[in-house]
Amino acid sequence: MAAKAQVAQDVPEGVGQDRGAPGLLAAYREVIGHTGALLPVISFLGRLPVAMIQFGSVLLVTETSGSLATGGVVACALALGQVTMGPLVGRLADRRGQRPVVLGFSLLNAVAIALYTLGALLGLPTPALVALAVLAGASIPGIGPLARARAVPLVREAGGDDRVVNTVLSLESTMDEVSFVLGPAFVGLAAVVGHPAYAFGAAALLVAVCGSGFALHPTGRTTRVTGRAPRARGGRERLPRQVVVVRVGLVFVGVLLGACGAGITALTEELGRPGQAGLVYAAMGVMSAVVGLSMAALPERFGLYARWRVATAAAALLSLPLVWTDSMTGLYLVVTVFGAIFAPNLITGFALTERSCPPRRLAEGMTFAASAFVGGQAVTLAVAGRLAESHGPAAAFALGSAAAAVAFLVALVARPPAEGGPQVTPGAAGR
Repeated sequence: MAAKAQVAQDVPEGVGQDRGAPGLLAAYREVIGHTGALLPVISFLGRLPVAMIQFGSVLLVTETSGSLATGGVVACALALGQVTMGPLVGRLADRRGQRPVVLGFSLLNAVAIALYTLGALLGLPTPALVALAVLAGASIPGIGPLARARAVPLVREAGGDDRVVNTVLSLESTMDEVSFVLGPAFVGLAAVVGHPAYAFGAAALLVAVCGSGFALHPTGRTTRVTGRAPRARGGRERLPRQVVVVRVGLVFVGVLLGACGAGITALTEELGRPGQAGLVYAAMGVMSAVVGLSMAALPERFGLYARWRVATAAAALLSLPLVWTDSMTGLYLVVTVFGAIFAPNLITGFALTERSCPPRRLAEGMTFAASAFVGGQAVTLAVAGRLAESHGPAAAFALGSAAAAVAFLVALVARPPAEGGPQVTPGAAGR
């Protein structure tokens, strides 16, 4: 009881109280006041190409090769390239600063996307496409996680409390979700009116211009950690165990999204409406974005570990109706409701990562968390694509539901750090 009373005393005034729409808007205005209005705009536009090429790879290669399985394998290679290099990009940003790292990778990624698109249009053999896809994925500048790693210290240094940091993470995850609405929608629209390659050309241009803009923004100078970090025996600062547990949970959420992506693509093709796949994704993303924006209104007493368990349980339950969906109308309805689960899972995962990572490894921690999610999605794209071709869309959706159940079990057994270890901020990690 005394411990609970002490936690209550440590919570800043206003934290843990329910907030209505005016309070929510005020919280977002406070965040914009710390970051400036331009930074969220260019970071959003800079991360949009990632969503376009991840989802679009399946459509582009399926269109040019005539095989959904090949499209899944190449998309998997692209995502694995991102997963492999993502933590390294974050580590370089922690050591060298975000400006030179993001600038160099943005320009390299624009060239890599152009080469990958050209290779698909020329009908290169699958091994060559896989190599180009790995290059396109490995050169992604990681603007989404690096934007989190940039914005959180800004608000912390300005005296922002956990409430403001949670709002930052809600805003960033919502921008991710909106990008994953518009990205597939743009690719789907390009596929309907012409060819998916048109969207890839736009993606190369966006990452070159807006990625460079994000790198050169004045806040890019403030994100290099100075001084020498204290090192654990035998190497760098050791990450707490709960950071690794959160990453495992994010892997299975990524498996869920990858399986759903393969199932949606297969079902729309089966129903004779392949061009609708991007729009179905958009419907799912719209709901996720709305819920993501609303997450900042949750009271602090509804702690992060409790949120994580609720979010993964909802993912497991709401994914089940997809297994029995067999019409376009039903798909839109089920996917729209199901979309509500992604933002809470991602926002909570990044919040737990931020609370637990040493400050000098924050960019690496954020990019690693993103890579865990994308990695689960990547492997599943290849497996679920073949599964859907052999056994139908329901098999892919069932794989996603099973992954969501495992994510729930991971969240269920996870525990906040023990007293005396690395601490999750009071009020943010209820049991």
